[in-house]
Amino acid sequence: MENQTIPALFDEILSKAVELNASDIHLEPREDFVRVRYRVDGLLQEAPPVHKAKQAALTSRVKVMVDLDIAESRLPQDGRTDLKVGKEKLDLRVASLPTVHGEKLVIRLLNRRQAHWKLEELGMGQKLLADYRQIINKKCGLVLVTGPTGSGKTTTLYATLSQLNSKEVNIMTIEDPIEYQLPGINQVQVNQKSGLTFARGLRSILRQDPDIIMIGEIRDLDTARVAVQSALTGHLVLATLHTNDAPSAVTRLLEMGIEKYLVEATVIGVVAQRLVRKIDGGGYRQRIGLFEVMSGTNWSAGSRSMADDAREKVARGITSAAEIDRVLTAAD
Repeated sequence: MENQTIPALFDEILSKAVELNASDIHLEPREDFVRVRYRVDGLLQEAPPVHKAKQAALTSRVKVMVDLDIAESRLPQDGRTDLKVGKEKLDLRVASLPTVHGEKLVIRLLNRRQAHWKLEELGMGQKLLADYRQIINKKCGLVLVTGPTGSGKTTTLYATLSQLNSKEVNIMTIEDPIEYQLPGINQVQVNQKSGLTFARGLRSILRQDPDIIMIGEIRDLDTARVAVQSALTGHLVLATLHTNDAPSAVTRLLEMGIEKYLVEATVIGVVAQRLVRKIDGGGYRQRIGLFEVMSGTNWSAGSRSMADDAREKVARGITSAAEIDRVLTAAD
């Protein structure tokens, strides 16, 4: 290990991440070493540290790979690249951040195979899946996918777009960032520096004769207004929103300043979700979604809640009560 070259060291770190099916690699400078951690199934796990003497060269190696300025260590930077690790084709997103002991790097690994999820593979039960399909097969309206960061919202939207994609429809997306490139779909990257915001990009998309529009996230009133207007004028609009449950998505739009009658006229469905680890023998491996699906804007007594979905998955031995408690308690 001491005589290992920097390229070989980084290749080993990457290979281990792929082996673990990690979503992120954290390279964290400390006073006497560089801490290495992998995020696997939502939780960070420790790896052997890197010698402090290799910190500068390892940092430079990563920054050069994604075309970042190696001379700039006082400001945060972001970059991306694609490469092959073994048989896996990966998109890498790197974010650097200056800390007291040097630049901390987070490397997000996006496996291109994971872009091709099918709706039936996400973890929705038959009834929820049928309800959701009924919603997304409508020609116009606003569909919201909600949940905290890292709850799988983008994966659900990509699986939805893959389901809806055909030669007869024009699907446009506006995202920040574009996590996966989807065949046959026109994807637009937000660029704040050049002034291409969600709202501005969305207005331009409306002039591209779209049938279906996906908005990576509704973050502000301006974007919300354009989304609602798009839904009103005959488009199917899919978007994410940060709320804890399905009914709160409606409340969030109202709090943003969207008039109640517009919300009621446009929102045709809301999906709320979390990710829980699946039981695999004596431990956990991979994750599956917990879902609730709301049709329209009324949360009726007969609808199936996320707690109902959780209880069913525990009863079937898919996950554990402790895992459900960990995930749902953390989100409240």
